[in-house]
Amino acid sequence: MDDLISEFLAETNEALAELDTALVDLERASEDAEILARIFRLVHTVKGTCGFLGLSRLETVAHAAESLLGLYRDGERSVTPDGITAVLAALDTIRLIMGGLADAGEEPKGDDSALLARLEALVQDEHVSTQPTDPATRDDEPPQADEEPTAVASALAIVHDGPAPPSGATAAATPVASSTVDTNLPVQAIRVSLPVLDELMTLASELVLVRNQLLQVARSQGSTPFSAPLQRLSRITTDMQEGVMKTRMQPVSAAWAKLPRLVRDLGQELNKKIDLVMTGGDTELDRQVLELIRDPLTHMVRNCADHGLETPEQRIRAGKLETGRILLSARQEGGRIVIQIADDGRGLDLTRVRQRAVERGLATEAAVTAMEDADVARFVFRPGFSTAEAVTSVSGRGVGMDVVRNNIERIGGNVDLQTTQGRGTVLTIRIPLTLAIISGLVVESVGERFAVPQSAVVELVRVGGGNTRVEWVDSAPVLRLRGQLLPLVQLGPLLNLAPFLGGGAPVEGFVAVLQADTARFGLLVNGVFDTEEIVVKPVAPILRDLQAFSGNTILGDGGVIMIIDPSGVARMAGIGSDRTAQAQGETITKDEEGAQLLLFRAGGTPTPKAVPLGLVARLEALPSSTIEMAGDRPVVQYRGRLMPLMPLGAWAKPLAGAHQQLLVFQDGDRMLGLMVDEILDVIESRIDLRPSAQHAGFLGSAIIAGHATDVLDCAYWLRQGDPSWFGKTDQAVPRLLVVEDSGFFRQIVVPALSTAGYDVTACADAASALRLRDSGAVFDAILSDIEMPGMDGFGLVAEIRRGGPWSKLPVVALSSRSSPKDLMRGRAAGFSDHVAKFDRDRVLSALANALSNMSEAA
Repeated sequence: MDDLISEFLAETNEALAELDTALVDLERASEDAEILARIFRLVHTVKGTCGFLGLSRLETVAHAAESLLGLYRDGERSVTPDGITAVLAALDTIRLIMGGLADAGEEPKGDDSALLARLEALVQDEHVSTQPTDPATRDDEPPQADEEPTAVASALAIVHDGPAPPSGATAAATPVASSTVDTNLPVQAIRVSLPVLDELMTLASELVLVRNQLLQVARSQGSTPFSAPLQRLSRITTDMQEGVMKTRMQPVSAAWAKLPRLVRDLGQELNKKIDLVMTGGDTELDRQVLELIRDPLTHMVRNCADHGLETPEQRIRAGKLETGRILLSARQEGGRIVIQIADDGRGLDLTRVRQRAVERGLATEAAVTAMEDADVARFVFRPGFSTAEAVTSVSGRGVGMDVVRNNIERIGGNVDLQTTQGRGTVLTIRIPLTLAIISGLVVESVGERFAVPQSAVVELVRVGGGNTRVEWVDSAPVLRLRGQLLPLVQLGPLLNLAPFLGGGAPVEGFVAVLQADTARFGLLVNGVFDTEEIVVKPVAPILRDLQAFSGNTILGDGGVIMIIDPSGVARMAGIGSDRTAQAQGETITKDEEGAQLLLFRAGGTPTPKAVPLGLVARLEALPSSTIEMAGDRPVVQYRGRLMPLMPLGAWAKPLAGAHQQLLVFQDGDRMLGLMVDEILDVIESRIDLRPSAQHAGFLGSAIIAGHATDVLDCAYWLRQGDPSWFGKTDQAVPRLLVVEDSGFFRQIVVPALSTAGYDVTACADAASALRLRDSGAVFDAILSDIEMPGMDGFGLVAEIRRGGPWSKLPVVALSSRSSPKDLMRGRAAGFSDHVAKFDRDRVLSALANALSNMSEAA
């Protein structure tokens, strides 16, 4: 059954139960305006939902009852027992129709004309007797033995195309006794108020804090009889808090449901052609947050349609397609939800914004002239600010964007605006989970502790002394990590806890390599403690303007610390600026020269083996005592779940006290541990692969670090360990074309995508791709690099969109550059999405979303 229908049945069944009680109360207090208003509102809601879902029979009955109740509410008719009886009969009819809807998925057929006539007569104030019309029957005489009770006869006459009611019965004249027909729908869900869920979440959070304190004490005491119970308590606490959080989560698409109709109506009103594209609708967030962002999203989409997009004539003159596009996307990044609203319209007229700012006295002419464009654009968030020449029914009053920002900031989020004149505007909303439990890495800088979301931490590197050294480029610290230049941020000085170190100064400590949006950088700290599950509390209003923090938490020892927002730190430090991008350009160039490979030994053989590091989620060394057997397979309890283990070759359980090395692969909730003998190294090396079909489980061999090395076929081992890893075997495998000129990157991305369940074909340039198209090759999606010799990615997608068998295929742009300008240019060119080149998770997510959207459109 459709999810919307299921939700409608649950909500309507609840409303009907409330209506029964309210109508009885109304008979006792017919003049109670509050009860009347509540009854009318409930019936009106049922009717409106029926119309939205196309349930015409239910809508007709509910509308007839609503018309009578509206007269009662407005005082145009007095509440009478006849009226209450008729409305109750309508409710019973609605219940019976809902029962058929629940069973068959569609409304049952039936004749409601008698009931509708009865309600219409009451609306017209016509007297219709509710008593039997047969003169031979007296009011005080019971029905004869061979007669059915009048109430049951009335119910059959109202709902079913069955035999006529017994003689002397008037259809719909008396209420249907609730005991005569079983109309109860099976209870599949219950509705719980948000305050109750908030209290449960608070209790779960407090339990996590207490658990952390107990574990802290246990670690300081060594081995005690409480160790095992505490570990079990820890797992139960984690499962409980995850369960409580799930009860509050809803897909963000629930806040988008009305936007397609809104955009359609706006297009007609404004004489514009608008295409609304929505991706990531299955991203879940807290229901309370969902309700608070519903209106801001609506307002921003309206602004894109009115201010952002041009008319078809204006777009054609500007060399654009006559249909404008509004792209609405959502994704989860660590402990935050990121929602973007982008259009490919005219962008903000910053000259006009500067002029309006001066006219309204918000800044002097000299000040706005000296301002950066990004700062000028933020004037639109000022109360009453508008660049519209005239006030219309859609906009122009200067009311809205300030309210949008206030509503988002009220829940601890922020709004960012990027615009390019003639290209369009991107609005980005970042919403931290205001009450959540995440895994955090506790670090120390200048004597202060901070928590960093574990999901943003790529790796940790010790610097100084005999370890990796920090280098300096134009007084900016950088780290050369496996041939890549990584910009560093000094956390202490950034937060004004210590002075900035000068160029060439010796640096000791740790670098936490963080991924923030599309930027990767290193956070330079003095010390690193441990990872810990932390309860995220929202930032106090007085600290809301501090970009560096997304919340605070209480540690197991009772200390209160701030939670670092990696994206905020990147913005404060200018990561993504031209200087940083130039430094990262060397990183990109060097990345093209080789792959990051994890070297290890396994299966008791001396031959080293290699796997692309990006495919491995984690490296673990687990005590042998934790390995159990389930049937004939080794398993381990890992992060609250049972993870199967897969040996590479012959395997014997390690001796007591020893540790088993694991390569952990993960896809969502599915995990597999690949059992290896020894982790050797992580190196940067080009793969010159020599395929070998005889060696099952390996793609072939290559010379790596001067030794013949077997390159792992991850897909083979994942299927061996979990046959359902890639879904059903009879399910069609998506066919993917990768267009990439870098041989190194093709050697890395093809195995990664194959492991993720794609049938991958790769070619080196756009010309080769177009030859495949002309030869009749069929694909489900295309992943294309932007910067290629000859025809670049923009030219390729333009050629694809001109027509032919691939014109409707989703095409995802793959680039080292992912600035807002790059994103807007990619969307304007016809790309379905634009992702960073070295972000495996984002690539897989973008492909999945593109294929899902194409399937829904079909």
